[in-house]
Amino acid sequence: RKRILELNRDAARYFHRTLMSEAGRPGRAYLIGRGLTRDTIVHFGIGYAAEGWDGLTNAMRQQGYTKEELLAAGLVVNGKNGRLYDKFRNRLMLPVIDTRGDVVGFGSRVIDNSEPKYMNTTETITYSKRRILYGLNLAKKTKRPNIILCEGNLDVVTLHQAGFDNAVASMGTALTVEQTRLLSRFTKELVLCYDNDNAGQLATQRALELLNNSEFSVKVLKLPNRMVDGKPTKQDADDFIKNYGPAAFENLLSGSENGVEFRMTQIAARYDLTSDEGRIGYAGEMAEELCRLENAVERDVYTNRAAQTAG
Repeated sequence: RKRILELNRDAARYFHRTLMSEAGRPGRAYLIGRGLTRDTIVHFGIGYAAEGWDGLTNAMRQQGYTKEELLAAGLVVNGKNGRLYDKFRNRLMLPVIDTRGDVVGFGSRVIDNSEPKYMNTTETITYSKRRILYGLNLAKKTKRPNIILCEGNLDVVTLHQAGFDNAVASMGTALTVEQTRLLSRFTKELVLCYDNDNAGQLATQRALELLNNSEFSVKVLKLPNRMVDGKPTKQDADDFIKNYGPAAFENLLSGSENGVEFRMTQIAARYDLTSDEGRIGYAGEMAEELCRLENAVERDVYTNRAAQTAG
């Protein structure tokens, strides 16, 4: 484990040096185009895996790392002819750092239209996506009263640059029990800020189910659609910051709904509350939802609110 952590650290340094070199020009252009500053890039240790089959492999072999160690770290792939080649090529590299400060793995993103768009380190002796949150090594130091859960690594980077240094993201997985245990060491208030597309709404629902009756106070920040050429267009936190600025995001954050209010809104949207049939359907589903609340006072408050909504 110690050896793989050392390898990950040296690989992160290699990727960062590459980003800052002539070979990293495409990566730098992409990041600048997204509005990221040099200070932010350095703060997160962002790097670049250049095109080519064995740049990282050769650099790490020259530093004394073995084929077995490179494979164990998930940084290389064994070709059919037995030759190693780099797993990450022509990608932004975002080191995933745990709360102890160790580089446990990497997230990556293409800078063109190739697939897959995102690629993370596979499960290794140091990296388990269920047990890590991108950015928590920095967010744990925040003076803000809560932690914001996002979907994407670059959402986290953009939010930190905009002054929201309490943002973190899960690594390509829905929120897990292990991640909530990790979060509980640093906060008791969570704000869910997933994308406002169908996948993001589903991720929000799943997170709320996991956090129901937990020790956390949970709120949901709903990102509005943006009108583009007269049509509503989905956007993520990164888009919103770019389009409307930090002050507008702060306003959304202060007006976040709690988890019950979010679910009530979602349920109401599924029914025509001007019809008896719609009101009956809404009341039935809300009854099931409110039965899950253990706090009797909270249950009574939201029952009355649901009754008012149903008319």
